[in-house]
Amino acid sequence: MKLTFLGTGAADWQDKKAKESGELRRFSSALIDDVLLIDPGPHVFDALEAFGIDVKKIRYIISTHDHSDHFCIDTVKRLESAGAVLYHFSEGDSKKIGNYTVNAYGGNHATCAKTVHFMIADGPDTLFYALDGAWLCYEEYMAIKEFRPDLAVLDATIGDVDGDYRIFEHNNLNMVIEMKKSLDPYIKKFCISHMSKNLHGDHTELVKKMRKHDIIAAYDGLTLRF
Repeated sequence: MKLTFLGTGAADWQDKKAKESGELRRFSSALIDDVLLIDPGPHVFDALEAFGIDVKKIRYIISTHDHSDHFCIDTVKRLESAGAVLYHFSEGDSKKIGNYTVNAYGGNHATCAKTVHFMIADGPDTLFYALDGAWLCYEEYMAIKEFRPDLAVLDATIGDVDGDYRIFEHNNLNMVIEMKKSLDPYIKKFCISHMSKNLHGDHTELVKKMRKHDIIAAYDGLTLRF
């Protein structure tokens, strides 16, 4: 399985303007094997052009939730006109989409009650994708124990900021590190995405911090094969 991060930013990257360091993140979305898109947000086509990905290869669309940085109906319509099909998911759904089996679990994201996280398998390989959300729910933990994913992508919106109220619907870095301690026996690789523009420092510092815990810090255009 190949996972390409089209965007790795939270909703405060709406202006798509780089930081002084040159760092730029689009709204979070990801593409599996160039055919299955997770989250058709408004920055998808900009990312496809930037990374030289042919939109006509995208056949399937799934969405974690309907916040505007993750779901844009104009993006969906453009993708559908190029041949893609949108699949709707609710908590507890399991669907066969092409070569993939997709299971949906309720996510801990209070401002959108219908948020789902995905366990996506193509046979030999399995991805757990959990954006947006704070602490994983118990059902997700049990699913991780069962499926033992090759890669988990976790929310890291808040960075190192202490006392931020958003921990009730997003993770800070220490929350991710703590969850990894419990999930290490069941997940081969960990990765973080959905980084806030205003709650994180430079990406290079983030990479250094997370490398100590064997966690990958995603950036736009990163491709992981597993």
